[in-house]
Amino acid sequence: MKGWMGRFKVLSLLGLVALFLSACGRENLTALDPKGYGAEKALDLIILPTVIMTVVLVIVMVIFTVALIKFRKKKGREDFIPKQVEGNHTLETIWTVIPMLLLIVIAVPTVIYTFDLADEADASDSLNVNVTGNQYWWHFDYDGLDIQTSQDVYIPVGEKVYFNMLSSDVIHSLWVPTLSGKLDVNPENENTFYIEAYEEGVYWGKCAELCGPSHSKMDFKVVVVSQEEFDQWVADMQNVDPEAEPESQDAVAGRALFEENNCIACHAIGSSPVAVGPNLTNFGDRSRVAGTEEYSKENIIKWIVNPEEIKPGNKMTGKYPKVSEEDAALIAEYLMQLSPSEITPENAGN
Repeated sequence: MKGWMGRFKVLSLLGLVALFLSACGRENLTALDPKGYGAEKALDLIILPTVIMTVVLVIVMVIFTVALIKFRKKKGREDFIPKQVEGNHTLETIWTVIPMLLLIVIAVPTVIYTFDLADEADASDSLNVNVTGNQYWWHFDYDGLDIQTSQDVYIPVGEKVYFNMLSSDVIHSLWVPTLSGKLDVNPENENTFYIEAYEEGVYWGKCAELCGPSHSKMDFKVVVVSQEEFDQWVADMQNVDPEAEPESQDAVAGRALFEENNCIACHAIGSSPVAVGPNLTNFGDRSRVAGTEEYSKENIIKWIVNPEEIKPGNKMTGKYPKVSEEDAALIAEYLMQLSPSEITPENAGN
C-alpha cells in the first residue's frame, strides 16, 4: 500500500505541474487565443477533435465501468463465463463504422480549411510578401514596393497579406500561432498562404521545422498596424538614404568600422537584392537581437563579437575579422540609429 501511495503522489504531483505549466506562455504566441483568420480556423480544428475524443473517452469509460462491475468475479460463481460476443457481425460493424464516420467528420473541415487558406484568388489584388527562410533568420521582400526587411514584417490590419515562401537552404516552416497555421518553406517549390490579422499588435512567429542547432532561435515578429500607419511606414522605408550621415560621432565611427570589416558585403541598408545576411534598414526599430535576445546595446556587442555563442551554426561566424568589444560598441551605436520610421513594434496597436 505504501508503494502504491507513493506512486499516486508522484503522478498527482506531475499532473499538478503539467496543469501549472499549461498556463505559461505569451499572449501573442498561442494558438488558443486567435487574432487572425487562419488561427481562428486552426482553433476550430483543435476544438472539434478534442470534443469528439472526449465524448468517445466518456462512452468507453462508462462501458468499461459497467462491464467491470457487472461481470466481475463474484463469490460462489468463480466458474461463471459470461455470454461471448466474439464474431458478432453487428457489433463488429458498429465499432468499425463509427471510427470511420468520426474520421470523416474531422477530415472534411480540415480539407476545407486547408484549401481555403491556400486560396490565391485575391493574391493579385492584395499585398504580397516574398519570404525567404535561412538558417536561422527570415527575409521579407515586399512585392512591387521596393522594400526589404528581415526578422520583423509589417502588415496592415484587416487585410489579406499573401506570403510566398521559399528556403535558401534546408526545409523550414513558417508559423505565427496567434495569426495563422503553419506551412513548410521548401528550397525548390514555392508555398503560399495568407495572413489576415484582426487586431493591431506584435505577434511572434516561429520556425516549426527542425532545421539545425539554432532552430529554436529562428524567431521573427509580425507587426500589425493600421492601414494609415502601414502606408506611412512604406513611405518612410522607400525614402531611406543608405548614404545619410549618422547623427553622433560614435555612430559615424561605427559606420566606418562597419564598412571596414566588409559587413556591407552581406548586409544591405535600403532595398537591395543582397540576401546573404539580414537586411539592416530598420535595425534600430527591432525588438530583439538575433531573433530571440533582448534588444540592448550589450547584446548587440555580444552578437558582433561572438555570434556563435548566441546562435550556434549561424552563417555569420568566421566571415569577418575579429572585432574588439570597443569597436563592436561603435558598430552597435551605428546600427541602433538605423530607425527610418516612427512606426515601430513598440507603438504598434497604440
